[in-house]
Amino acid sequence: MTDTVAQRTFDESYTGGGAPWVIDEPQPAVVALERDGRIGGRVLDAGCGTGEHTLLLAGRGYDVLGVDFAPHAVERAAELARSRGVDAHFRVADAFDLDRELGGAHGDPGTPFDTILDSALFHVFEAGDQRRYADVLSRIIRPGGVVHVLALADRGEPGFGPRIGDAAIREAFADGWTVEELSSTRYRAVARGADAEALGVAPGTVVDQPAWLARMRRD
Repeated sequence: MTDTVAQRTFDESYTGGGAPWVIDEPQPAVVALERDGRIGGRVLDAGCGTGEHTLLLAGRGYDVLGVDFAPHAVERAAELARSRGVDAHFRVADAFDLDRELGGAHGDPGTPFDTILDSALFHVFEAGDQRRYADVLSRIIRPGGVVHVLALADRGEPGFGPRIGDAAIREAFADGWTVEELSSTRYRAVARGADAEALGVAPGTVVDQPAWLARMRRD
C-alpha cells in the first residue's frame, strides 16, 4: 500500500478489539448522506472496515462494494452480513491500486463507480499519499461522479487520531475535481486508554469528534 500505514498495523486492530472507529453502527454523518439522497448509482465504500456503511446501503437496495486493506476487517464485515441476512459484497484491496484490483470485480469489467464513500480513510495518509489516493479515485469514478470524504478535523478541539485541516482535502482534490462542499460535522468513535484519559472520559465511552465532510465531483 504505502509507507504511511502498515497493513499489519491496521489488520491487528481488528483482532485486538480496540479499534476506536469500530462503533457497531454507521456514522451518523453517512446515515444523513443517504437520507438526503446524496448517494446513488454504483457505490464504492473505500476503507469499509467492518462494513457498517456497506451493510446500510446494501440493505436499502444500493449496488455497493466494500473494500478494505485489512483482511480481518473484510472477514468481520462478511460475517456481519451473513448474521444480518444482508446480501453485501466485500473485497480486500489496496487503496492505491484500486483501478487494477477492481477490474472485473462485482460488475462489468471497467464499469466506473458513481459514488465513492470514504469514512476515515483519507485522513490516515500523509500529504503525498492523499494526492496519490485522489488520483486513483479519479480513474475509477465516472465523469460527474461524487466522492464523499468524512475525516477527523484539526480544529483546535480536544480529540484523538490522525486529524487534518480542510486545506489537505482541497489540495488533494485540486486536479480534475470540483470541491462542491466542505463543512464541519462530527465523527463518532470509542475512546480507550490514553485517548479516554486525554478527553477525561471513562474507557469505552462513545465520543463525537470534530470532523470534515467534503463532497468532490469528478470533472
